[in-house]
Amino acid sequence: MYSSVVGAITTDVAAMVVPLDDHMVHRGHSVFDTTTLVNGNLYELDTHLDRFLDSAAKAKILPPFNRAMIREILMQTVAAGSCKDGTLRFWLSAGRGNFELSTKNCEASLYACLLERSPIQNISDEKVAPLKVVTSTVPIKPKMFATMKTTNYLPNALALREAEEKGAQAGIWLDEEGNVAEGNNLNVGFISEGELLLPPFDSILPGCTARRLLKLVPELVKKNIIPGLKGVTLAKISLAEAKKSAEMMLLGSFVTVLPIVEWDGKPVGNGKPGRISLALRQCLQQCMLTAPSDLLTPVPHIPSAHSTPSNASVASSYSKMSGPADHPSKCTVLQEPSSVLAGSEVDIKIKRQRIPEQMLPGLNRLANYPIAGT
Repeated sequence: MYSSVVGAITTDVAAMVVPLDDHMVHRGHSVFDTTTLVNGNLYELDTHLDRFLDSAAKAKILPPFNRAMIREILMQTVAAGSCKDGTLRFWLSAGRGNFELSTKNCEASLYACLLERSPIQNISDEKVAPLKVVTSTVPIKPKMFATMKTTNYLPNALALREAEEKGAQAGIWLDEEGNVAEGNNLNVGFISEGELLLPPFDSILPGCTARRLLKLVPELVKKNIIPGLKGVTLAKISLAEAKKSAEMMLLGSFVTVLPIVEWDGKPVGNGKPGRISLALRQCLQQCMLTAPSDLLTPVPHIPSAHSTPSNASVASSYSKMSGPADHPSKCTVLQEPSSVLAGSEVDIKIKRQRIPEQMLPGLNRLANYPIAGT
């Protein structure tokens, strides 16, 4: 995990903390995004990063670093994780410094965390349980909040809780006109007469996987990769029309395509995972493994660091917080910004951080911990 509060990456789970006075915690004033690590490559990193920064702008959060620096931090966070497959989640908060509603005197915080997952190619169709969904009675988020990816997921959580209480795995939201909008945390799609129908993005989150399908499906149709698939369309879909569709699916970055077999207690199509849905899933998985270079970003390897920082003054300041300087560290190194950042507006020297076990009883002191180099 990376934290701009301490200016370092840690691999110690006990040290992966967020200060309670961060507005992400007590006010929900923050945004986030997620991208997938596939065989050592980040899939559509720049697409997710662009949406991340767009959400931040809508939420009036001024990032602590420029785009190039944030991208570098994300890359080195993944490299420090030493795994080839996983999910990278990153957050921008309005910042820490008080428990008030106003963030006037707060500096934004950046966090990033890598979660290791099974290789996507090992998740076969047989391992994906078909889903049951229900139409949610929880009010959908207003357009202003639905189109930015914030950490305010209470409506999403309540929609999922309602679905689980009814024996389903997801809730489906309708918009104010009664048309299908999205799932509680995934986009939704339908197959009707061979056409992949996706709700428009004007009042919902523009999902990266759904947008990828808008480009991928025409290529698949041209080459007749999936027999019976005729095209893809962004269109308003009424509830009645949607329930007559031959297939239904949820769409997301890591899950790619999840077939739906039951909606509000009635079967979707023949009540089995749709043939085209499963084929789209396989094509997306293959794309994630063999996509062109503009979609796959290789992550350079950064070995874990367990030695004492060479800068004596830095080592001394860490010792005051962390205990004996010779205690084994569970933290890794975020190296100096690479040449790609030359001339950037932000010139931050990010050093090693030591958080040994002796510190765990006093982790609350991290709230007052200075950023390295300041």
